Amino acid sequence: MAIDADSTAEYARFWRSPGLPDVDLLTARFVRHRYNRHTHETYTVALVEAGVEEYLYDGQTHRVGAGEFAVVEPGVVHTGHAGVPTGWSYRVMYPSVELVTTIARENGIRGTPAFRMPTLRDTDLAVRFRQAHRAAEDGDQLASSTLLRAVVSALLLRHSRPARHTATSTSAPAALAAQVRDLLHGQLVDPPRLDTLAAMVEVSPYALVRTFRADYGLPPHAYLNQLRVQHARSLLAAGVAAGDVAIQVGFADQPHLTRHFKRAVGVGPAAYQRGVRAVR
Repeated sequence: MAIDADSTAEYARFWRSPGLPDVDLLTARFVRHRYNRHTHETYTVALVEAGVEEYLYDGQTHRVGAGEFAVVEPGVVHTGHAGVPTGWSYRVMYPSVELVTTIARENGIRGTPAFRMPTLRDTDLAVRFRQAHRAAEDGDQLASSTLLRAVVSALLLRHSRPARHTATSTSAPAALAAQVRDLLHGQLVDPPRLDTLAAMVEVSPYALVRTFRADYGLPPHAYLNQLRVQHARSLLAAGVAAGDVAIQVGFADQPHLTRHFKRAVGVGPAAYQRGVRAVR
């Protein structure tokens, strides 16, 4: 088992199972670790097994304790830290949007699934989730893949709400934020300064930051670091050395990458790479 530990009190393992190619997995105990404001491209389904996690999600603070789930939708800014002095232990699945949407469609649910509440208690689902997660931990491909689909189906049927419709806004602020986003995606390694970026879209720096944060939940520099981490994950999964990844995605060096990566993913780049490459 690949362990990334700060002390004997904390541990984290991030990995992929051969039976779940569209799902990342995490098991961890955190006491001092804090997740910065960040987003995921996937869904996040986390079962707390001990302690309490406290997190900011969609502008509100939530607490989730033993036997409860935290469910985070893709692209929603959130944090995470200990809600009690002893921290929290949890198991997490990060299923891709494509997988969740496919399972939803198989259950007669159309559109992009959303959930009524970001925290929930469902004892039966917790038992089944733990079984699926442990099967993946044991490398049982058939059991883990079968159990996972059953867990996601039950989660959707019991706890989803009518799918959100994400029609593209044509308002001036939304168009401005999207223009800035596209510029950041195109200049990942060498982005312009804030004043230069503002001049490129013909607004003041203050207006740019305010508008971008309103649409994407993060100021441009924090959004860029999240984008870099996402690209880093793809490169690490492909086998690129962490030091090379740092330069390719625009971080100054490997320690810079490690700091941002761990605050968003929960483990460092080396531990992440060991876990996701182990299935190959």
